[in-house]
Amino acid sequence: MGSWFNMFRFFNWYDYVLMVVDIAVVSYVVYRFFLFIRGTRAVQLIKGLAVLAIAYLISWALNLVVIKWILDQLRLVILVALPVVFQPELRRTLEQLGRGRFFGGPVGLLGPEDATRIIDEVVRATQVMSRRKTGALVVLERETGLNEFMETGVKVDGLVSSELLLNIFVPNSPLHDGAAIIRGNRVAAAGCFLPLSDSPYLSKQLGTRHRAGLGISEISDAVVVIVSEETGAISVAEDGKLTRYLEANDLRQLLQELLIAEPNSTPWWGRRVKE
Repeated sequence: MGSWFNMFRFFNWYDYVLMVVDIAVVSYVVYRFFLFIRGTRAVQLIKGLAVLAIAYLISWALNLVVIKWILDQLRLVILVALPVVFQPELRRTLEQLGRGRFFGGPVGLLGPEDATRIIDEVVRATQVMSRRKTGALVVLERETGLNEFMETGVKVDGLVSSELLLNIFVPNSPLHDGAAIIRGNRVAAAGCFLPLSDSPYLSKQLGTRHRAGLGISEISDAVVVIVSEETGAISVAEDGKLTRYLEANDLRQLLQELLIAEPNSTPWWGRRVKE
């Protein structure tokens, strides 16, 4: 500590100003970085790395030799794997930095009233499409960001309404075969391509639309509403599980439980059917 104090004794006011500016800039960049990755899959990866770091510190403090040795061997693997695992996020960060959007504001969160309105609009549109047997795939983004999938479609940025959703999924229209992604209170993009689930346990009756809905729910926390083009049946995919043959009231209740956090709410996983 004494060496630190002796070092600061030779600083003039200009050095202190530079030090404050340096710390402020670094702090702001780190703050903007965390805001930027909030709501993306990178958050879960960083949490996993944080758990490993804490485990390493505990093993070092308690002299847990075997655990510390294993974590030591994992360090090189993690350093090599990080660029591969974070490749989509790194690419998107550089793109946003080049566009000057890295320092933009974060996406706002919805309150219960706005979420309820969006649920009503989605349910209303889904009912109409179910009666008409119009195929639809509506993705409601939650904490995990879906920017990379939005970029595969057409930007819409329209306020969520049943009329807008019905127009997007008009048969034979350019956007009909893709997914509409809802972020906040707006339809961010439509005609988006989603990853297909490769689960071997899926029913052979399920087509590409259901496999895409399950696929995006397996790699994110998104809630996906699916309308079958063949039967008009309404399904919801969430966390890699599929709930099929929902009526309007069941769909509304399920979306409310998933999208509007309520303490002591009744769990709904008993109603889910894994195909």
